[in-house]
Amino acid sequence: MRPLTSAVVPAYFHPAVAPDDWRRLAAGGARARLVVLNLAAGPGPGPDGEFRAVVDPLVSAGVPVAGYLDTAYGERAPEEVRQDALRYRRWYGVDRVFLDRVRSDRAALPHYHRTVALLRDDGVGEVALNPGVYPDPGYAELADLVVTFEGPWRSYRRLVVPAWAHCLPAHRFCHLVYATPRIAQRWVRRAAGRRHVGALTTTELDGANPWRRLPASWRGRS
Repeated sequence: MRPLTSAVVPAYFHPAVAPDDWRRLAAGGARARLVVLNLAAGPGPGPDGEFRAVVDPLVSAGVPVAGYLDTAYGERAPEEVRQDALRYRRWYGVDRVFLDRVRSDRAALPHYHRTVALLRDDGVGEVALNPGVYPDPGYAELADLVVTFEGPWRSYRRLVVPAWAHCLPAHRFCHLVYATPRIAQRWVRRAAGRRHVGALTTTELDGANPWRRLPASWRGRS
């Protein structure tokens, strides 16, 4: 079984709501493969000083931080996504991106190829895609990291990994598992290792935004 050495942390919480979670991120940033900054399904309408105050220490410490970009399953134009990425860079000094709500079918590949090409032309340092499922293999060629599962623990138990994924390094894949009871946490970690995944984040939280706080393991209650 491959060891899991890192975590992708969807930090979908405001510093005013969960200041301690941001302090824990700064203290434990070496555990993070990527911290995903999400203000309002994107960079928001303007700079937020409270976010800047918590992101600066992470960036200065070398913790990889990515700006969350909603692709609306291919409905947003590549140039619109590009502009949001530029705002993250100007306002927060973040030059990595996390593209969410990504389609997984082969027909949408040209659209995402154009989007990623624009981002890389602008000097984006790392591109993560989140279709939340195993997509057409062409998506893995576009990205540095692909989230190939995002969902509840009960669904994770039935996950089947396609053969093509085993031909790429495990560190190219991430699983995000929520609604995981404490007694199942260890099983999920072992299963992720067997499934050729290099980054895993699992949380006990559920609901519309299971990433509204750090997982209990980051809060010292695992």
